[in-house]
Amino acid sequence: MISDVGFVISNLNSAGSNNIIMPKFEIENSKFDIEQIRPELTWRLRQRVMYPQSKLYEMEMEEDNDGIHFGAFEDNALVGVVSLFQQGKDFQFRKFAVDTGMQNKGIGNALLKYMEDFALNEGAERIWCNARVSAIGFYMKFGFFKTGKIFSKNGLDYEVMEKVIV
Repeated sequence: MISDVGFVISNLNSAGSNNIIMPKFEIENSKFDIEQIRPELTWRLRQRVMYPQSKLYEMEMEEDNDGIHFGAFEDNALVGVVSLFQQGKDFQFRKFAVDTGMQNKGIGNALLKYMEDFALNEGAERIWCNARVSAIGFYMKFGFFKTGKIFSKNGLDYEVMEKVIV
């Protein structure tokens, strides 16, 4: 179970300047922080969890500098990442990864909720992702719907999932 237990101040935002107050969460007797991070801090975890056969430099996305990136930290170790991209009132999240040794501890749940709240505060009406077919059940637990738009990329099957959040 997740409970709000305090706040952490981060000095990064999408422009890289203003202070943002980030909640601190407690899960199953362990504390972790969710903070906005620089894009390059997402790459190692992306590679290790999602694309272990790829090179680290291949994790950089061309649009990384246009996104807002969040990291979940436990004991100062980065254990979860997600990247959020705004297109008008639509927000797409991509490259959502939680360290394999930290999965099923609520970190992904908290990152998803945090990111959704952030998007809502920024005026989002819809949040969406290209979900790996293996993760569809996870997103459905959070009110995401399958759109029927299915595709394959690099040997993996995906479905576009979305949630209206107004």
